Amino acid sequence: MGLSIHYSGSFNPSASLREMIDEVVEIAKVYHWKYTVYNTVFPENGFIHPYNENIYGVNFTPPSCEPVSLSFLSNGKISTEWHLRFFGNSNDKDYQKYLYAVSTKTQYCGIETHMFIIHLLKYISAKYLKKFQLIDEGKYWETGDEKLLEATFKRYNDLLDSVSAALEILPVNTEETIEEHLKRLIDHVNRKQKNDF
Repeated sequence: MGLSIHYSGSFNPSASLREMIDEVVEIAKVYHWKYTVYNTVFPENGFIHPYNENIYGVNFTPPSCEPVSLSFLSNGKISTEWHLRFFGNSNDKDYQKYLYAVSTKTQYCGIETHMFIIHLLKYISAKYLKKFQLIDEGKYWETGDEKLLEATFKRYNDLLDSVSAALEILPVNTEETIEEHLKRLIDHVNRKQKNDF
């Protein structure tokens, strides 16, 4: 649980992967963010379909944020090493769709960093990607509205605080199941939120 962005797309074969990596690494260095560089050149004869076991591109991690992945499979589609490991060999069609559905939780990195990530992804997607889609739970990608983003961050933080407080004041009773305890917690949080509005 926590405010996140969800994105998918493909690398534009007419763009330079090495150039994109260099730009992202330069930004990460300026802000002292951790980063990981994977393979810097796609296979010599172009994208490999369906894909091999290699990861191409880069990811970076601002403080208190999950990694932002600009990494790709050999078929050019955005994915991560973890997605490849967990979903890459699945024969289940429902499971396979997660291979290309990347998410980054920004809840704890703050509004300024969230906005910076969105602006960076707009720039990178326009220059290096194709068929890029992003869903921003803060709605900043879609609207550019800082006030809406602030209100959304507040709502998520309030919800997390409510759940945390409920866990402290409503411990598990010895006679209840986990499901019963979760239902009691959810009912408590819902009542508190209704009373707060």
